[in-house]
Amino acid sequence: MRPIIVAGLDIGSNKTSVVIAEVSGEAPQRAQVKVLGVGQARTGGIRREIVADIEATTESVRKAVKEAELMAGVTVQKLYTGIAGEHIHARPSTGVVAVGRGPGADGEIRPGDVDRVHEVARAVVIPADRELIHAIPQEYIVDAQDGIRDPVGMAGTRLEAEVFIVTGSASACQNVRKAVSRAGYTVAELVLEPLASSLSVISEDEKEIGVALVELGGGTTDVCVFLGSKIRHLASLPWGGATVTNDIAKGLSLPYAEAGRAKERYGVARADFVSPEETFEVPGGAGGQPRHVARELLAHIIEQRVDEIFSLVAAELDRGGFTNQLGGGIVLTGGGASLQGVVELAERNFACSVRVGVPGEELGGLADSVRRPKFSTAAGLAIYGSRRVISESPEGSAMSGASVNGVIKRMRDWISDFF
Repeated sequence: MRPIIVAGLDIGSNKTSVVIAEVSGEAPQRAQVKVLGVGQARTGGIRREIVADIEATTESVRKAVKEAELMAGVTVQKLYTGIAGEHIHARPSTGVVAVGRGPGADGEIRPGDVDRVHEVARAVVIPADRELIHAIPQEYIVDAQDGIRDPVGMAGTRLEAEVFIVTGSASACQNVRKAVSRAGYTVAELVLEPLASSLSVISEDEKEIGVALVELGGGTTDVCVFLGSKIRHLASLPWGGATVTNDIAKGLSLPYAEAGRAKERYGVARADFVSPEETFEVPGGAGGQPRHVARELLAHIIEQRVDEIFSLVAAELDRGGFTNQLGGGIVLTGGGASLQGVVELAERNFACSVRVGVPGEELGGLADSVRRPKFSTAAGLAIYGSRRVISESPEGSAMSGASVNGVIKRMRDWISDFF
């Protein structure tokens, strides 16, 4: 049997990242993921996580995947592709079925019963302009006994399932598929980006005691709350790294591209982390002489905007009633999490511990290539794909989050030659 290869594609507002990995293992939660190649390209055509220019997005995807393929020494056809943005909506749904009613029934819950309750829970009205992205099993209740992760084999007469329904704009989803298709590849599955990132930077123990993933992306800041090993809340704020870059461009009278370079090279999230005497050079306008800018001024601009974003995240958590339930604290990820001083700034807004989430702990091979916050989503997509490949058939069902949460441990027949 030839190796199973999976690839994760993260089309961000600033950068497009790809992680190609080799997968082995017999159980989803123990899948061995070996990183073979990593690619990235500057994104064109994405605005606030939405495709605004098909051709520019297509070129970004093509460049990033080709770079990863060259590094890995393999070619891929299908990509587990991330999707996020303000168009994403989520809500819980429940389904109930009777079990043990058929001929020869012995009162034992069988896989078919689980499939039936999933189908009932997914039977919600989805508008024509929306697309179902995930229906993630959260927990099962058997004869009023809750907190059950896998009911197969248990005795009972009534089975209830709680699932988390995630939908997105149908046109936004279709445009992502078109961009990937025009680049010469196929979307294996659209995956919610915060869900993918959580696989690479958050442990199951943290999800149990309560943790909030705050993804500081280019166009948006996404928030995903886990508690009791369930997804409890999703939100997308329309401010991110691009907002910070815009502030720098206006505050320092720089072109947008030059402002972005200044942020990457000299940016700090806390003004008190730099010396007032420290300066850096920026090009003069219209061919004029280069000028020197105080690094403290740059840090002050960044601090003001990032602090505002964190205050909005804190308000979002407070509205959901999660402020005092995050035993695992806040995990920052995304490109913005690389800024020096970002953890200290976040701690001023959150009444809990804060850390930067970096992928790589469960990865082998060239894992060092992805040990940066900006690769959290792409690495998580590769992990997600590996679990899907091991546990579910290619056609699968709409229960696209089943293997992610480990709620179904039974094995299905799998054709290893997926690609």
